[in-house]
Amino acid sequence: MLMKRYYYSNKKEISQLLKDNSEVGNKEQNDIVANILENIKENGYRAVREYTGKFDGVLLDEQQFKVSQEEFDRAFDKVDEEFIEAVKLSIANVEDYHKKQMLDSYLEEKEDGVVLGQLVRPIERVGLYVPGGTAAYPSSVIMTAVPAKVAGVKEIVMISPPDINGEINPYTLSAAKLAGVTEVYKVGGAQGVGALAYGAGPLKRVDKIVGPGNIFVTIAKKMVYGAVDIDMLAGPSEILVIADEGAKPEYIAADLLSQCEHDKLAASILVTFSEDYANKVESEVAKQLDLLIRKGIAKESLKSNGAVIIVDSIEEALDFANSYGPEHLELAVAEPMNYLEGIKNAGAVFLGYFTPEPIGDYFAGPNHVLPTNGTSRFYSPLNTHTYLKKTSVISYTKEALIKKGKYIEKLAEVEGFGAHKNAVSVRLKDE
Repeated sequence: MLMKRYYYSNKKEISQLLKDNSEVGNKEQNDIVANILENIKENGYRAVREYTGKFDGVLLDEQQFKVSQEEFDRAFDKVDEEFIEAVKLSIANVEDYHKKQMLDSYLEEKEDGVVLGQLVRPIERVGLYVPGGTAAYPSSVIMTAVPAKVAGVKEIVMISPPDINGEINPYTLSAAKLAGVTEVYKVGGAQGVGALAYGAGPLKRVDKIVGPGNIFVTIAKKMVYGAVDIDMLAGPSEILVIADEGAKPEYIAADLLSQCEHDKLAASILVTFSEDYANKVESEVAKQLDLLIRKGIAKESLKSNGAVIIVDSIEEALDFANSYGPEHLELAVAEPMNYLEGIKNAGAVFLGYFTPEPIGDYFAGPNHVLPTNGTSRFYSPLNTHTYLKKTSVISYTKEALIKKGKYIEKLAEVEGFGAHKNAVSVRLKDE
């Protein structure tokens, strides 16, 4: 069998699937990233150029660092019209979905003329990390840039590692222009995160960094947090599929494999109700695996992190799903809407036999940058709020302070802050 098999009744076995993944990287990886970030902080673009040469095999002069308008034009010449149409439709769907998440500022007048409220403002300048090199990830551009544009961010800066010729993939560049990215720079890895956080040459520092990357990118995001904000610490991709016998085994096998091809560390888990059905799905997985371009990666992922869990009921299946808190959760069961209320922890939920996870990756509208490693217990998908900040507003009248001042004085006194108390007391004495 390609995937390990577990039985929900064996709690000890099941607990092995719920291991703590809170540590990001090992000591060696953390030391490497710390040194890179320190070098970027001290030496700016000179260090960026050095690391781009070392890791991407190309040395770029400072004037080549930022993508020019001519490079955007060449990118559009290299992509086909069907791709442009697909990107535009995807952008429209993502934009429509994220507009519904917008927040409004408000001011509320209470008794004695007190005014309380909240100002909602977009972050001024954000950095998007988009993986690159030999690969193209236009969907990552769409999912990070469009919500920023919806939120009203003025400066949307994208970085992506260049290929051996010092260029960024034309599909990625075309998507960036269509999605509203305002600046693009040729750098990736931990050095790219450092450049966004501290600035490097023409790249001015940003206020927040978003987007998924490899382990070195994730460690770097964790280390620069505080100098800038970040969206989340994304780990390897995960899918958990709860399937009954109404789901065609070839459908479910394809869905499981859709995540394994991402990364050897990706996790694909099937939760189902019978040994016979599990065997059918595994047989189909083996057939489809042989057809994949990324067969080696997918096979290693299944071997290391693939799992089949046999449960006795949908309640057990949901209980495991909530304990695991998967990035992607498919409910490939009859009447899936009946069980939606039972889902407490998941990045995104896909309902029914005809809603495979790639619909969410590319097109439907909800974001595909999702919490992993069980962090859906406390975190949400990237969304419009990711790019917004709130400022509290308070206004007290003289009458309100006279009426409530003694309570403020008392709380300040209990905490031992005499100056806090006096800031109220001096006003009350005047009255």
